[in-house]
Amino acid sequence: MSESVAETVTTAAAAINKSVNNMPVKLARDSLLPWMSDDVLALVSPVISYWLFSLMFLGLDHLKAADKYRIHTIEEAEKRNRASKFHVLTHVLFQHLLQTFFGFALITYLDSNGVQHESANPWFIALPISLAKITAAFMIVDTWQYWLHRLMHYNKKLYKYLHSVHHELYVPYAFGALFNSPAEGFILDTFGTGIAMLITNLSAREQIILYNFATMKTVDDHCGYVLPYDPFQVCFNNNSIYHDIHHQPFGLKYNFAQPFFVFWDNLLGSSFREFNVLDSSAHLPKEQRSFGKNRLDINKYKEFLKNRRAARKDLSDVDAYKIEAGIAGEAKKIN
Repeated sequence: MSESVAETVTTAAAAINKSVNNMPVKLARDSLLPWMSDDVLALVSPVISYWLFSLMFLGLDHLKAADKYRIHTIEEAEKRNRASKFHVLTHVLFQHLLQTFFGFALITYLDSNGVQHESANPWFIALPISLAKITAAFMIVDTWQYWLHRLMHYNKKLYKYLHSVHHELYVPYAFGALFNSPAEGFILDTFGTGIAMLITNLSAREQIILYNFATMKTVDDHCGYVLPYDPFQVCFNNNSIYHDIHHQPFGLKYNFAQPFFVFWDNLLGSSFREFNVLDSSAHLPKEQRSFGKNRLDINKYKEFLKNRRAARKDLSDVDAYKIEAGIAGEAKKIN
């Protein structure tokens, strides 16, 4: 009897050992930087990317080297924006501090419950898997931000106390991309991206790609320029003009999509309804429409804005804010 039990245990142990040996192995790799773990790099690098990319656009502002590609003039930005540059700066720095603190807390928790390692699979196996996971994370971030963003525009209290801070910039600029109330910044950006990371089980290096790409894309969407051959604006319909429309009084109830794709706007009809006026290839048959060029033509958009101002078709910035926040009574239809 005892020999039979011993034999059974031995057989079971051998089977378990064999199955464990056949499982996919994940090994820890050296960090990308010898003085910093990849987990920490995933938290620090987006902040560096944000300010370096923003500095490039600040340089263009200062040198006036690309004024013909600006959507709005510097004078218009100074006149219309309700928040000072210093106020924006302090809010963004606090947002970065908050997201970094949350990130450290999250990786500490994850490390205590099992360290994430990079896949030891060959690159030709690991790369497609990583691309699929990052793309899925893009979709999750877009879905999270679209619905919360839209809710904040349709709920007057949420708009007034959370989202209206971001809309103090009627003329967006690069380092104002994360100018939000602290609560909105945490819920929409930090928490939303964290959820996407957890659902898709991104490794530290995949997180580096997601966080930096999302950061630079958001800065580019708010940069106020339509630069030729800008990869973010060439590859994505959700670009600086698309988002600028949302910051104008006539666009507050349109173009909620951020930061990557526009599929929710297209599915639910919340894309700006005069889009065909702006699409430089809209007059062509669908199969002949251009790809790889800015779909929204900057000169047509400038002319469009000029004509609306001349016709006095829109609410003032202040009136639009009051209606959106429910301060001026029942909301009126915004043309």
